Amino acid sequence: MGMSERSAPVISVIVPARSAGATLGGTLAALAGQDTASAFEVIVVDAGPDGQTDAVAASVALAVRVIEAGPTGPGEARNLGAGQAKAPLLAFTDADCFPTKGWLAAGLRALEGADLVQGPVGPDPGAHRGPFDRWVGVGGEVGLYETANLFVHRSAFERAGGFVAWLEPGIGAPHMAEDVLFGWKVRRSGARTTFCEEAKVHHAIFPRGAAGFIGERRRLRYFADIVRAVPELRRSLLFARTFLSPRSAAFDLAVIGLALAVSRRSRLAVALALPYALALYLDSRAWGGRVAEVALVTALADAVGCYSLLLGSLRRRTPVL
Repeated sequence: MGMSERSAPVISVIVPARSAGATLGGTLAALAGQDTASAFEVIVVDAGPDGQTDAVAASVALAVRVIEAGPTGPGEARNLGAGQAKAPLLAFTDADCFPTKGWLAAGLRALEGADLVQGPVGPDPGAHRGPFDRWVGVGGEVGLYETANLFVHRSAFERAGGFVAWLEPGIGAPHMAEDVLFGWKVRRSGARTTFCEEAKVHHAIFPRGAAGFIGERRRLRYFADIVRAVPELRRSLLFARTFLSPRSAAFDLAVIGLALAVSRRSRLAVALALPYALALYLDSRAWGGRVAEVALVTALADAVGCYSLLLGSLRRRTPVL
């Protein structure tokens, strides 16, 4: 149930919304359908500019408080929502996310033993998904905290100072990694953290072509900035403390192998590319008749990602490959 006039909320759900008219209704409908006996409130922070937030909020069977923030970043919008929240516990999700029915109840149970709770995020199972489409995925607590599905005690939120806009990439979204730094500030304060598998959120799927899929990898150049600000990620996230993932390590190994094969005319060196080739095939085969296309586009994206990671590493003198 939501918040009634007689019951104080146990938890405040904060949803920043910016040009989210197409998906916000689904988010609020999912919140209205939460299977919990605990009183909660929903705060939508309208960061503009499509002007649909009030109408969407009024169309669902749920009491929603809308805060008009004007054009602002997502971190500031979440801070504004937290500042207006009435509950001692805070939950964050986004206006393109759809929490499952047991999301809030599971998050509340997890908060009984933790100060910060990350929940899983996966693609909307009811939507068609193409190989290059965009959505957010979270499979565990690896240190890349995502406000698409995050719970926190208000006291821990305030000790961490909320969200701070510290990384403004020139590619894609204007802000990046505010939630990552926030999560680590909470952890550094001595707070208890956990991952709650039962608190599931589905993310909307946004159609995207091959060019957009490849182009997004340019943002990987900023991972060196993130690791420089949060060196703990070398243990919690990076493969062998240096590589972004086992896949990026395999790609780098393949590049070395092919370079050696050409420069030294060594057929044996080509074998260094086999781990990456196998990973590429396994990832692409799920797309049936599009295997060759998906493999080619993915390889090009990995090449752009490799180059971007190298640029960022050199720029920040912080190796993330």
